[in-house]
Amino acid sequence: MAEPQGGTALSGAERTAVLEVRDLTSSYGPVRALDGVSLRAETGRITAVLGANGAGKTTLLRTISGLVRCDRGQVLLDGEDITRSPVEAMVTKGMAHVPEGRGVIAELTVEENLRVGALFRGKVGRAEFDRVYELFPRLTERRNQPAHVLSGGERQMLVIGRALLARPRILLLDEPSLGLAPRIVAQIFGLVRRLVDAEGLSVLLVEQNARSALTVADTGVVLNLGRVVASEDARTLLADEGLRHAYLGF
Repeated sequence: MAEPQGGTALSGAERTAVLEVRDLTSSYGPVRALDGVSLRAETGRITAVLGANGAGKTTLLRTISGLVRCDRGQVLLDGEDITRSPVEAMVTKGMAHVPEGRGVIAELTVEENLRVGALFRGKVGRAEFDRVYELFPRLTERRNQPAHVLSGGERQMLVIGRALLARPRILLLDEPSLGLAPRIVAQIFGLVRRLVDAEGLSVLLVEQNARSALTVADTGVVLNLGRVVASEDARTLLADEGLRHAYLGF
């Protein structure tokens, strides 16, 4: 298994947090899904959020991006409190959320789906579309085909490419490996790692496949029943056998 790679040579004291979550609490009716969650996603690094089903991982991303309103707490993007910002404003502020399930617009072509990603960021030049096609060559072959003909892996490439056209500073990825073959998962995770290393993109990655996530992440945050039970360097989490068995299933 490959070692996690650092996305930057900066020391911990020098790194800035593009995203900070402070004491975030969210509920679905009487059920508390998040209970005082705090974390930092640092600039130019991958932060993996891990845990079993029901741990609160997806709710965390949905609350950060405004799809779920929190009961209390704060979400800061580059130091600005965005906790109560409208969902559509998150994109213009530099956040892109790729939800679980690879939600493409089936009737639209690949290129038309990509154009949706640029709606809230003004004019997007041809070069930026070409960059997405360069990152995902398979989409080039499919660009004029309707999205409903794509495989699961191709759909995942499409929704990530669409998010990148919004020119985000931080990308929220929810279970990108779900239902995909290991070869495709490795390809997508490898691409995300390269974007972080080469372009300084920050990523908050929610994954149930903890081993694969920690292989590419810089930092790991483990949730259990809506609470943070560990927040460590990815290598440290990989080496902690007791924690892995208790919360991560490997």
